[in-house]
Amino acid sequence: MSTLLSVSIALLAGLLMTRLFKPLKLPSVTAYLIAGVLIGPYCLGKLGIGGLGFESMEAVEALGIIADVALGFIAFSIGSEFRLSELKKTGKQATVIGIVQALVATLFVDVALFAVHLIMPDKLSVPQLITLGAIATATAPAATLMVVRQFKAKGPLTKLLLPIVALDDAVGLIVFAVSFGIAKTLVSGQVDIVSIIVNPIVEIICSLGLGALMGWILTQFEKLFNSNTNRLNMTIAFVLATVALSMIKFEAGLVHIGFSSLLVCMMLGTIFCNICPLSDDLMGAADKWTSPVFALFFVISGAELELSVFADWAIVVIGVVYILFRSLGKYTGTFISSKAVGCEPQICKYLGITLLPQAGVALGMCAIAATALPGDGPMIRNITLFAVLIYELIGPLLTKLALQAAGEIKPMSDDVKMRRQTKLEEVRNKSEN
Repeated sequence: MSTLLSVSIALLAGLLMTRLFKPLKLPSVTAYLIAGVLIGPYCLGKLGIGGLGFESMEAVEALGIIADVALGFIAFSIGSEFRLSELKKTGKQATVIGIVQALVATLFVDVALFAVHLIMPDKLSVPQLITLGAIATATAPAATLMVVRQFKAKGPLTKLLLPIVALDDAVGLIVFAVSFGIAKTLVSGQVDIVSIIVNPIVEIICSLGLGALMGWILTQFEKLFNSNTNRLNMTIAFVLATVALSMIKFEAGLVHIGFSSLLVCMMLGTIFCNICPLSDDLMGAADKWTSPVFALFFVISGAELELSVFADWAIVVIGVVYILFRSLGKYTGTFISSKAVGCEPQICKYLGITLLPQAGVALGMCAIAATALPGDGPMIRNITLFAVLIYELIGPLLTKLALQAAGEIKPMSDDVKMRRQTKLEEVRNKSEN
């Protein structure tokens, strides 16, 4: 009962907050996140009134399965951006920009935090700054996709943006594995080539292989049904199954074999959209079905943001440096690489701004660091949490503004406004009668 009530309160709070934020014309993602913060353990949850908010972080974590499912469907949707017909036009550009912007962000954060280390070595160690530099690669696909959908953004920048966000996950895994391996070596004094090189490559190959297999099987199963309703049910079932399978982990000697759920589900969507002739209709229907799941995901994400990180001045200072130089690195890397591959001026100017949001993948990386580096982990986790808090609240708004400035979010036409107004008046008249 308490879990169902929590889900209901979270969804209602998110929806009501979007109404309050509507006059401000802010993205719904921002409204959901703020709703989560308000009903989280650091605000209304502190009152200890059951049903009014999440009383503890454990209560929030109990709904973690919703986050897993939402991220699976988000990755599945982004996979549809890898259609071969589109990749022929933007594949090279997306690959170059995706790799360069991630590496430049890491370089900028490493250099800036090394300067902070020289100033206050007792607050920030070299292993910590190297790990934070790797975490800087990660971009949140969820917030970006939601903004694109809410405002129906269309154009060359949007077509390039979503594949880059998807590629960012693969690049981030490799950079994090290498940097984190170096950080562990500095702490322990032992070089572990398997962790630094072999494990990330194995994870990416296994993830893409599992996703491709599931995409092919899903396409074959869709042929068994003539009803689009049954086909949609099959699609949803396969995404859920793929998320579950991607949680499997095991060891083969020194090699750790695991999967990235984002990469697996992204590959599922990529194969499905390229070989199933009905994929357009089914993915469109799945997007409508997942709307409340996405809303819950962002409200829960807001509730997970730990406001206690503001209590330590060192975390705030290091966090501000991290945010500024990661943002500068993302923008600079995107600007330089997009110019190098011949992108249009508005893409060069605004694409980097849309890559600033950071959340789930970064939190996953810092969780690994917190477990593997007991001494250095808490600081890494707190700085990441501070950055995620800021990025999640302002990132979606910046993405919206960048897409608007690039001309890919069109203002509502007078005809559409008139039709909506007419419908509202009809509904009011019916209710009065």
